[in-house]
Amino acid sequence: MGEKIVAGAFDLSDRRAYREKLNQCLEGLGRLLADRRFERPRNLMGLEIELNLAGADGMPRMMNGEVLQRIASKDFQTELGMFNLEVNIVPHRLSGRVFDQLAEELRTGLAYAHRKAVEVDAGIMMIGILPTLGPDDVVSANLSQVDRYTLLNDQMAAARGEDFALDIEGVERLEFTSPSIAPESACTSVQLHLQVTPERFADVWNAAQAIASVQVALGANAPFLFGKELWRESRPPLFQQSTDVRPPEFHNQGVRPRTWFGERWISSAYELFEENLRYFPPLLPIRDDEEPLRVLDEGGVPQLAELVLHNGTVYRWNRPVYGLAGGVPHLRVENRVLPAGPTVTDVIANAAFYYGLVRALAEEPRPVWNRLPFAAAAENFDTACRHGIDAELLWPRPGRSGGVTKVPAVTLVRDELLPLAAAGLDAWNIEPADRDLYLGVIEERCKRRANGASWQVDTYHRALDAGLGRDAALAATTRRYGELMQAGEPVHTWPVGFPAP
Repeated sequence: MGEKIVAGAFDLSDRRAYREKLNQCLEGLGRLLADRRFERPRNLMGLEIELNLAGADGMPRMMNGEVLQRIASKDFQTELGMFNLEVNIVPHRLSGRVFDQLAEELRTGLAYAHRKAVEVDAGIMMIGILPTLGPDDVVSANLSQVDRYTLLNDQMAAARGEDFALDIEGVERLEFTSPSIAPESACTSVQLHLQVTPERFADVWNAAQAIASVQVALGANAPFLFGKELWRESRPPLFQQSTDVRPPEFHNQGVRPRTWFGERWISSAYELFEENLRYFPPLLPIRDDEEPLRVLDEGGVPQLAELVLHNGTVYRWNRPVYGLAGGVPHLRVENRVLPAGPTVTDVIANAAFYYGLVRALAEEPRPVWNRLPFAAAAENFDTACRHGIDAELLWPRPGRSGGVTKVPAVTLVRDELLPLAAAGLDAWNIEPADRDLYLGVIEERCKRRANGASWQVDTYHRALDAGLGRDAALAATTRRYGELMQAGEPVHTWPVGFPAP
């Protein structure tokens, strides 16, 4: 979203001038790619986790400003809602004991943040959607007091021209309207970054798109919204609908939504940036003083600030990222598929599976995206969000006979994808003990058909069966989730229900 944005009005000429500047940035990106100016591979990965603030009663706390003051660490930042935080882990090299190092850093940082939050009757909760959130919690007044969120909300609401409409039909149906984008703040995710060379970008992005459904099936952790049981991973439909600036007529015309899976495999990173300019009007036409083409002519490297800002307002589930480090440009694939939680071990297991599998698939001689229609990958993503670990996915048949077949996600993972992920982690030179530990967590989830969403749903229904009302059952489930999350054992080991009194 950019480092600092000051809220203000735009006149009509701002958008035309911004579009011209965007095209200059895109030309500059093309020149950088053609001149091979990008950093050589360093095998760097990064990790961001969005968090909820909830009290001991399981209810949301609108106090991220106060909690952040107490944490007093640049690793923690605001997110869209006042009940949200984000923690950023500095980039690490993918090798050796990196996953254990990440786990230790996360446990230490989150434990410290939780202690500070408890001082003001809040606490850290890693979960895709906080089950106790209600419609009154996701209103404009509860957006974080940061100019960029205010401005983004105002521009998206103006672009839509009417209330945002939520209509999600799962186990139950939720219909809801909002005058703001505040419902988006209910979604808290994990973002996995991988720095790649331009030559490898397309293969890595295509691989990430192909396995997005598998990630969701294994990691689903958001079955409730506003007291309703919806999809096993309700974040994607919620995110798409709460950021959908298209009035119904534009939707009917086939205009693309800003939260987007995509519609084709790619052959270069440039294609994604170019699509973003071609399909999506600028929301924040804020121009930088830099003249990117002049900077290039003088032998420098441009920031491409407008391109970066615009890219941040197109919410692809696998997003291309342009960045500079030490004056040298680089490209990253940002994987935005996974919900937060349930535990640090689960987060790191999800990361290990992703980084290993994406490496192996990107290097296959017969890439999966040459054998799986893109429409099937998009359908898989929807299916996995709806059904979680019980999803059945379309996947290329083994051998050279061609075609696709439907296979349970857990069978696909255990029989085909886990060995590939292990080979990918070996290619990254990951310590074998860590490889086996974290991929073992994924295997156990498959064996037990258990993940965060299944635990939440099963425990909630136990509470209902015990005589609790809907709201009380959701609150009890949330409190129990918090206890087990803090204990730290992976979710497949969690006992369903509540301990005996």
